Amino acid sequence: MRIIGIDPGTRIVGYGIVDADGHEARMVECGAATANLNDPEPKRLLAIYEVLEAVIARCRPDVACVEDIFAGKNAKTALTIGEGRGVALLALARAGIDVHSVPPATIKKAITGNGNAKKAQVQGMVARLLGLAEPPESYDAADALAAALYLGHRLG
Repeated sequence: MRIIGIDPGTRIVGYGIVDADGHEARMVECGAATANLNDPEPKRLLAIYEVLEAVIARCRPDVACVEDIFAGKNAKTALTIGEGRGVALLALARAGIDVHSVPPATIKKAITGNGNAKKAQVQGMVARLLGLAEPPESYDAADALAAALYLGHRLG
């Protein structure tokens, strides 16, 4: 089963694709859709959508795991991340891909054993679980791969 994981945002959206077969997983691709911070928000969201649309078309995932928005102290930040998450959900829905929404702490706990793990811990464990020589370049891509690994294990 091919799974895409997505770590949402409005300037950077991490994505990671794995092929999962039971408890075995292999990375297909990972990266980050990065929008120009100087662009107005609608243009940034469009840029992210276009990258995700291309990744979905190229990699053809069967299912998706998208991080839920965490209930932080800053409502404006949560709302902004929600807009980026909405763009990711739109790209997945247009491709007809089933989406599983999972809280970040649940993914971290499943991958590292600690729901409050730091980004570097997630990055290192993702590399280990996927047998990568080097960890993913960005924390966003590592978080997305962690989401995909979580769902692959859950659906195993």
